[in-house]
Amino acid sequence: MERKFTSIIEKRGKWYVATVKEIPGVNTQGRTLAEARRNLREALKLVIETNRELVCRDLGISPP
Repeated sequence: MERKFTSIIEKRGKWYVATVKEIPGVNTQGRTLAEARRNLREALKLVIETNRELVCRDLGISPP
């Protein structure tokens, strides 16, 4: 299943600051636009995995 999210990337000084609109806590930065995008994908992946594990733990089930 492919999901689509809205990324917001702004240049602030020498850095690009990136966030995902739909999921609080998914944010990162990079010196280049490409680096910020790569970092954002990784941050999103980690937050989704962590959220899934926390929900499974709270429900007392094994993560998929």
